[in-house]
Amino acid sequence: MKVALLNTYPHGGAGTACIRLTRALPEVGVQATMLTRDEVGKKWPFYAERLSFLPFERDKSVRFSFSPANFGADLRKTPALQAADVIHLHWVNQGFLSLKSISELSKLGKPLVWTLHDMWAFTGGCHYSGDCTRWQQACGQCPYLKNPSEHDLSNRVWRRKQALFPKNIRFVSCSAWLAGLARESSLLRDCAIEDIPNPIDTRLFAPITDQERLSIRHRMGVPEDSFLLLFVAMKIGEVRKGFHLLRAALEHLRRQQPDLQVSLLVMGKSDPETLATLPYPVFPLGLVQGAADLAKAYAAADAFVIPSLEDNLPNTVMESLACGTPVAGFRTGGIPEMVTDADQGFLANPGDTVGLADSIHTLLRGAVPLSAYRLAARRKALDCYANAVVGARYKALYESLLNR
Repeated sequence: MKVALLNTYPHGGAGTACIRLTRALPEVGVQATMLTRDEVGKKWPFYAERLSFLPFERDKSVRFSFSPANFGADLRKTPALQAADVIHLHWVNQGFLSLKSISELSKLGKPLVWTLHDMWAFTGGCHYSGDCTRWQQACGQCPYLKNPSEHDLSNRVWRRKQALFPKNIRFVSCSAWLAGLARESSLLRDCAIEDIPNPIDTRLFAPITDQERLSIRHRMGVPEDSFLLLFVAMKIGEVRKGFHLLRAALEHLRRQQPDLQVSLLVMGKSDPETLATLPYPVFPLGLVQGAADLAKAYAAADAFVIPSLEDNLPNTVMESLACGTPVAGFRTGGIPEMVTDADQGFLANPGDTVGLADSIHTLLRGAVPLSAYRLAARRKALDCYANAVVGARYKALYESLLNR
């Protein structure tokens, strides 16, 4: 069986997940090829797509939060798609595929699978809707737009999706949370949707010994008597990633537990001025590219903190669990499916910074030793997210579509 997987970029959360699935499928006997915008070699649709949205955007903060999908490549004659038995879409925005080109793919007569990494497929253009629920009707009055109205750009995109989306797409969500939202949507409520998580290589992302952990910390300059927390975001300034909430939680923790020695590893794009606002010593790692170095950072930490306000099934949580590092965060998106309270970590209600501080404290100094949480985290990754587990579920889906 040959499967072609499409994702705009080979990086970012969706890109990483797509690459990992491409590597997991051969372990269950499926030949997988990943195609990105770089392989297509056409970057002009990206600029055309962005320019087409400029007259409508509320301000530049939402520039990449809304995709009208006016421009994209026609991939029907691409050799990888011609040879494939199944075409598997992932995150295909920002000029990779337009609504029309998605529709055209159905004319190849091959099963289409589409893994949702955010809400875009069932909204009028936004990737995450925040408090807006108009995607349950027909969008319009979009908070991302300069001049929202009943028949604004979001409503027009919604109507184009209704007209152009092929009827033979099988939708997959990485989380039950996102699958539930898709079933509530006006666009996808009548479609077959199932939830299959992303995979992770549990041989690469794996726990390390106490001695290895101390050695990594020593190289970073982290004090041996300090609890080490890890925070990860591509851009720490992105509001939905919750860095401002992490800061508030740590400030509360510092006031309530002044004798608790804590250090913080920060992975992602940051600046010294922002990091200086945190109440504990910070060790910035920047953007870590190699998977082996990424795994070491997770395994070296005592706990991973994810204060996101919106997220699907974060690769970061999966990476942490696979490395045996427990998690403190908010009960939002697909995170509660990954972390059970008092098992793989602790979750607070969204935005509850005091609750987040308590979650961190309970992990670090609660009655249950960290080693118990480490074992539970690793067990969850092996049982639910290992390559063979996820690969087998996708293989079964592909076979069911081919055997219709």
